[in-house]
Amino acid sequence: MIRRTKIVATLGPASSSAEVISQLIDSGVNVFRLNFSHGSQDGHRQTAALIREISSQKQGYVGILGDLQGPKIRVGEIPNESMQLDRDQLLTLTTDLSKTVDATTVHVRFPPLPESVGSGDTLLLDDGLIRLTVLEVEDKDVHCKVLLGGELKSRKGLNRLGGGLSAPAITEKDYKDIELAAELQLDFLAVSFPSSADDLIPVRQELARLNYPAQVVAKIERAEAVANDAVLDELILAADVVMVARGDLGVEIGDARLMGIQKKIIRRSQRLNRPVITATQMMESMIHAPVPTRAEVFDVANAVLDGTDAVMLSAETATGSFPVRAVTAMADTCVGAEQHPDSQQSQQRIDRNFDNIEENIAMSAIYAANHMDNIGAIICVTESGTTARLMSKFNSRLPIYAISRNIETCYRMTLYRGVIPIYFDVTQSPGDVYQAALNRVAKTGSLTPGQRFTITSGDITGSGGTANTLKILEYTA
Repeated sequence: MIRRTKIVATLGPASSSAEVISQLIDSGVNVFRLNFSHGSQDGHRQTAALIREISSQKQGYVGILGDLQGPKIRVGEIPNESMQLDRDQLLTLTTDLSKTVDATTVHVRFPPLPESVGSGDTLLLDDGLIRLTVLEVEDKDVHCKVLLGGELKSRKGLNRLGGGLSAPAITEKDYKDIELAAELQLDFLAVSFPSSADDLIPVRQELARLNYPAQVVAKIERAEAVANDAVLDELILAADVVMVARGDLGVEIGDARLMGIQKKIIRRSQRLNRPVITATQMMESMIHAPVPTRAEVFDVANAVLDGTDAVMLSAETATGSFPVRAVTAMADTCVGAEQHPDSQQSQQRIDRNFDNIEENIAMSAIYAANHMDNIGAIICVTESGTTARLMSKFNSRLPIYAISRNIETCYRMTLYRGVIPIYFDVTQSPGDVYQAALNRVAKTGSLTPGQRFTITSGDITGSGGTANTLKILEYTA
């Protein structure tokens, strides 16, 4: 059974060896995430080289996503690395780094904090595990009372319930990591904490300066980013890929609203033709347990049924005890959810007009495949991957074989739901383009004589976004 939903897995201490990377690929990973918030640049260089080498040996395409740390607001260093906070205890958050840190005072490396909060605000530490209420602001000090206590460790994140704490979109560390991503030619670059489309501009400018055409992933994790549909749509359109980053987003808007917002982001991304990744705590219990909870299985399945292109594992594979089992469990869950009829027949967009010829061709190919007997595959000959991306927005039970002579396009398509990238130059084969493409797909063993297939292509070789032809042919060995 071919799995359509893609899997992104974060690499870390538990999974960066050649042996585990190989096992993770065999278990179903399509894209590896390098988290630039952790590890060294040399470590990321070694890991990226291993991924490329191992995936090449397996003759497959596995993408690499570099995830920028971004302007996450954090508390400073704490003596002995942690302190216990009890309910009703008084705690001062200070931006005056000359003050002594003790049991009642903690540094925050965010100078605008005193001007950004006021009496009665709720501040959240460590992804909401600890809650404070602001009593008063005095110069560089924010005096608080603990509402929900716990162990506070050094460098844990700080949020304000409802959002409103925003640092510059790109930090000096991020610029250095963008240069690293360009050096390694990573396929995707994730931007953390953008509040609007404008926050992606400096990243695009830096990519242009470096002549590095990475796909930009907008991590939606700020309350401001989902405050209204216009802001959300502008951010989605400004990105190449969208990620529902449920950790900080849930902290800022509250977990009760998170499911509805997740569904909205996936729905809007589908309509605006952007791939979307659903991330954070999808199988969190598998950090320590060999099997997921049923609630986690349902969570992953729900995202699949909503139409997410990919689901992501974070600490489960980076630091967990069962990284390979976590991927296997997620892959099995995706396949199970994809058996639901809603995942096999596409009803979206049949009641509206299309913006361009290529989108019409993509939809027509999927519709024909879904409504004709004996169709074995959907084949797409593509330069830029645009047609394959458009096809991936429509549900079907059939795989989409996307053939491209551009290796960058093949890696880009590793995130597209239902798309199987194949590197092949049809222009270098004798005979017509369609027969050459068919022969290449037939080598995968996915077609049997007598089966029909739909195939799309464009007639302007070398240009992306020009698909204008759809054919339905029969395969004869």
